[in-house]
Amino acid sequence: MTVQQLIKMALAYQGMTEADLARKLGTTPNAFNNKMQRGKFSVEDLKEIAGALGGEYYFGIRFPDGREI
Repeated sequence: MTVQQLIKMALAYQGMTEADLARKLGTTPNAFNNKMQRGKFSVEDLKEIAGALGGEYYFGIRFPDGREI
């Protein structure tokens, strides 16, 4: 799954548009759309996006024994 797909799925789940999210992030819909097209998001960007959507971003590797890195 790409980052863009992840964001679009989260938007659909929350019933929001990219423009809604852009405004919550304090940017313009056009600027956010350009970033979506490039697909260049830092971990901090993703945390901010998740927070604006009412969620939490996490990143890691979870092993069968329960260990997470």
